[in-house]
Amino acid sequence: MSTDTLNKLAIDKSRQSAPRRSGSSRMRRVIIAAVAVAIIAVGFFTLRNRPVTIETSTVSLFFPTQSFTLLNSSGYVVAQRKSAVASKTTGMLEWIGVEEGSNVVAGQIIARLENKDLEASVRQGEASLQNARAVRDQSRAELADAEKSFQRQKELFKTAIVSQSDYDIAEARFKRAVAATASAEAGIATAAAALQVASVNLGYSLIRAPFDAVVLTKNADVGDIITPLGAAANAKAAVVTIADLASLQVEADVSESNLAQIRQGQPCEVTLDALPGSRFRGVVHTIVPTADRTKASVMVKVRFLERDKRIFPEMSAKVAFLQREAQAGDTIARVVVNPAAVVTRDSRSGVYLVVGDTVRFTPVTPGVKLGDLLEVAGLKSGDKVALKPLEKLKDGSKISFPEKK
Repeated sequence: MSTDTLNKLAIDKSRQSAPRRSGSSRMRRVIIAAVAVAIIAVGFFTLRNRPVTIETSTVSLFFPTQSFTLLNSSGYVVAQRKSAVASKTTGMLEWIGVEEGSNVVAGQIIARLENKDLEASVRQGEASLQNARAVRDQSRAELADAEKSFQRQKELFKTAIVSQSDYDIAEARFKRAVAATASAEAGIATAAAALQVASVNLGYSLIRAPFDAVVLTKNADVGDIITPLGAAANAKAAVVTIADLASLQVEADVSESNLAQIRQGQPCEVTLDALPGSRFRGVVHTIVPTADRTKASVMVKVRFLERDKRIFPEMSAKVAFLQREAQAGDTIARVVVNPAAVVTRDSRSGVYLVVGDTVRFTPVTPGVKLGDLLEVAGLKSGDKVALKPLEKLKDGSKISFPEKK
């Protein structure tokens, strides 16, 4: 068989593999296209669900008095009548009848020192006074008898019935009775004075409230030695500290440069850190006529117009000095928000309320503008709302916050 014949009988592999290569190429293109579509889909989904970094604003309470406040200052609540109640004498505390928070009235016995010796002195004084009175009664009886005898002797002497000697004896006896009676009266005064001293000393052992007040601190317990000088190592000078809560005032420091804006009788509004949701009406009671050179300030005392049992001494306070007296509507708090946070969606006004890591579109009812803020209904103080970028947000959008530097 010739070579040409063999070549004709050989199978042409190149022709047979060509179709397979064409099919493989098409499969590869399909796979690449599918991967590309998947990548695009994943990227679109990722971009769509990527958190939006937002800035927020806090919903707050606004009091209308803030719009006509001239000056703000800070200070502390101070009782103008306060006393560290102690004893005038030294002794051991035997009984105490009050504790922190107890209400006391003027003259009420709040504690007692050991006073058995003083009670004995009082009893002794009472006995001495009783004896002096008995001596006086005896002297008066003697005086009455001596006076009658002297008058008889005097009449008989005029008629020369008795001698000069008898008359002189009767006169001397009468004069002695007069002197004895005067001495007895003086003895009564002396005994009464001694009894008064003993009673006063006994009274010193009874510690009384000097005025109507509330007990702030109890400084001593039963068994402690109380002394006005505090000389002993473990002695206590005061038993309790009391304050008249009706005399509470806010003592605030006002800069000398702002003193011209303050006047006596000026209306004020007081807020306390302990009661952030309450505001109390006040008035400038006095401007203390001296300056603190270290702080370049003057103390101003503000008196509360209404007494509140929640206000205690030494509470930190802030005072707003007002341009005019607050009216009834000025004391009502308004819920306000930054106007830039309010958007319109589907003809509804609302804000994007921050809830965890998402925002929720919350409809609100806008009210009047109060300064730079807008009154709204539908939110509460403390809520956080998105401020910007609002155009990138919708209900349910994922959010994140700027990293703190």
